[in-house]
Amino acid sequence: MHYFDYESLAREAGIPGAKLAAICDRMRREFPRDDMMYELHVLRACMAVKAGRVRLEDVLRVEADTVGAAR
Repeated sequence: MHYFDYESLAREAGIPGAKLAAICDRMRREFPRDDMMYELHVLRACMAVKAGRVRLEDVLRVEADTVGAAR
């Protein structure tokens, strides 16, 4: 079941599939059992990129920093 259509929004924002997958992986780690919150945060990240409030590189850098800090 999908709560939000973040895939379409990601396409509109120009986010490639592999980078969307990286965003999804991060959000899934933050919300492992809450599908709605997971999808909402993926959607919000895509919306921020599309609106120009954040660069995709910055979203992915946060992902890399989070993964590095967990090790």
